Amino acid sequence: MKRTSVIFKNPHKIELRQDSLPSPRQDEVLIQTRMSAISAGTEMLLFRGRFPSKLLADEHIRALAHEFKYPFKYGYASIGQVLEIGPSVPENLLNRTVFCFHPHESHYTAKQDQLINIPADIDLLDALFLPNTETAVNFLMDGQPVIGEAVVVFGQGVVGLLTTALLATLPLSALVTLDKFPARRKKSLEVGAHFALDPEASDLTDALAAALDSGYGENSADLAYELSGNPAALNQAIASAGFGARIVIGSWYGTRKTELNLGARFHRKRINLISSQVSTLSPKFSGRWSQARRLNVAWDMIRRLKPAGFITHRFDIQQVKDAYELLDDRPQDAIQVILTYDQ
Repeated sequence: MKRTSVIFKNPHKIELRQDSLPSPRQDEVLIQTRMSAISAGTEMLLFRGRFPSKLLADEHIRALAHEFKYPFKYGYASIGQVLEIGPSVPENLLNRTVFCFHPHESHYTAKQDQLINIPADIDLLDALFLPNTETAVNFLMDGQPVIGEAVVVFGQGVVGLLTTALLATLPLSALVTLDKFPARRKKSLEVGAHFALDPEASDLTDALAAALDSGYGENSADLAYELSGNPAALNQAIASAGFGARIVIGSWYGTRKTELNLGARFHRKRINLISSQVSTLSPKFSGRWSQARRLNVAWDMIRRLKPAGFITHRFDIQQVKDAYELLDDRPQDAIQVILTYDQ
């Protein structure tokens, strides 16, 4: 039996590579992958070569603690079955189905502390959304939405939709989303947005102000999330923000840059820009919260949201090139794309 791995070889070049099946060491297990989820925002930056050099893929994930330098493996949402165990690993792990932050490949070895048990009452397709759901939970923690606030979310990819769905559980005065793709705007309304607007519409300024009208004499955002992956959307977020508003920047832009308009009312409105990243907890929560606690909240939100409904496409690992070409050429057709591994 051979291992099949997805390799980012060069910009716009994906290939499958086969090598010998790895054997687990003393404290490792061998995982046989059943399915993995493509993170369209991050992985399209890698696919297109838009990543900073000499940056670790993710120093907080053991399988990704390498520099972004072609060729490399990537991915961080994998579900598989424990096929073999090392001598020091408890026997009750054998044959268990687990989640792991690991690149797209058919088999891999991992230490026990890298494995995340999937609760018995959660469907495996829903469990694939653990990283993005935890990210959405982190966004709410960092933005700290307040009852009666007007909130706007720029970008309705998977993370944007999950964030919107969580915000929709709160008693907000307005929840407005923006995305240029009609299918995503439709899904956004389904998960609870009050309005879903086209950011490229000619009347956007007036439409956004009307949608954000809280009924309390305000027509601007108290809280904005920039999750579109488009740095130019930051200017729209700033323009929509009211006095003292918070803007949570959750997108990773790679090497993409834009000019920010900070010369108008940005300073007078005392707008707060907040960088947010799920690999760490905000210092203000470190006294009472741990990453384990946040992860458990993410599982609870998965139970509530059942995000498998965001899956639009499934590709066998052998058709992985088609999956990335779809996301590159026709992103308007896809929300969540997953890979399956027929054994």
